[in-house]
Amino acid sequence: MSKRDFYDVLGVAKGASADEIKKAYRKKAKEFHPDRNADNPDSEAKFKEANEAYEILKDAEKKAAYDRFGHAAFEGGMGGGRGGARSGQGGDFSSAFSDVFDDLFGDFMGGGRAGGGGRRAARGSDLRYNLRVTLDDAYSGMQKTINVPTAVPCTSCEGSGAEGGVEPTTCPTCSGMGKVRAQQGFFTVERTCPTCSGLGQIIKNPCKACGGAGRVEKNRALNVNIPAGVETGTRIRLAGEGEAGMRGGPPGDLYIFVEVAAHDLFERDGMNLHCRVPVSMTKAALGGAIEVPTIDGGRGRVQIPAGSQSGRQMRLRGKGMPALRGGASGDMFIELAVETPVNLTNKQKDLLREFDELSEDNNPESKSFFSSVKSFWDGMKG
Repeated sequence: MSKRDFYDVLGVAKGASADEIKKAYRKKAKEFHPDRNADNPDSEAKFKEANEAYEILKDAEKKAAYDRFGHAAFEGGMGGGRGGARSGQGGDFSSAFSDVFDDLFGDFMGGGRAGGGGRRAARGSDLRYNLRVTLDDAYSGMQKTINVPTAVPCTSCEGSGAEGGVEPTTCPTCSGMGKVRAQQGFFTVERTCPTCSGLGQIIKNPCKACGGAGRVEKNRALNVNIPAGVETGTRIRLAGEGEAGMRGGPPGDLYIFVEVAAHDLFERDGMNLHCRVPVSMTKAALGGAIEVPTIDGGRGRVQIPAGSQSGRQMRLRGKGMPALRGGASGDMFIELAVETPVNLTNKQKDLLREFDELSEDNNPESKSFFSSVKSFWDGMKG
């Protein structure tokens, strides 16, 4: 099958300028690059076709030969300028591809060429601070002062890293890109510039206070508002309160991770609270009112029905934890724990024995259980 016209491949007119040809090739390379078209089996062939066309048309001598003789200029040994015979085999892939390396992978490599010292200064790292609060604080909310060890801008050089605040100069090794490239056969390998450590700039006279970093280590005191309703795992973001960037770069963020400590009286379940309350055997049997504590420091009055058993729950509506972003509150659940008396006097023991003799029909659960046990044993004998 005959080759397509190189101008048609790139979608430009025959008289297109070098910039127009390069722009058209970048567009085609992005469109058909195999890594971006894994589900399109034809993309690789189209990518190679665009690469071959650009390899010819970007070179003035090869382009002139192609304009005069067409594809024949690079077939049958006619030459057609530098490397003419080689170009007929698909062109120098690494040479053409390196021209659009930044455009294709700029999103993954941190942006394209900065050039001329215009590379953006490195952003500071985000910081994490683990904050432990009580359940009472989580209920009411609070303001807390925390001390965070972090890097802050150097006051001596105003964050520039240079003595006297002198502006850094463009790195001569990478021309401000922060990266250098090396040709290894078919591929172009890119790595961080060893001279400027990827910053794109160098400082001839580093600041003595910060050693040219533009920042120093320091403990910072910050006031943090802890909203009511926080629970373990709640994350609070303080924008711009993280580590300062290198040489005037923007700061990172501070993330506060909240942990709510266990409480002596209440157990939390989301917005609800559970409180286990011991009651005497006689109170559970006869019924009556009891007072229970609430998380707001108050008291709640609960009526216990006569004959209540251990594990019975009663609800106090609206006495749980508040919602994190406002609105209704959860409930508080009271769980009864019927307590068996200990250290009885002789008189108390005699009264309980008398009570036991008179209470054969007052324990329906026990009667039902032992009736089932008797049936089980009888069945085993059979």
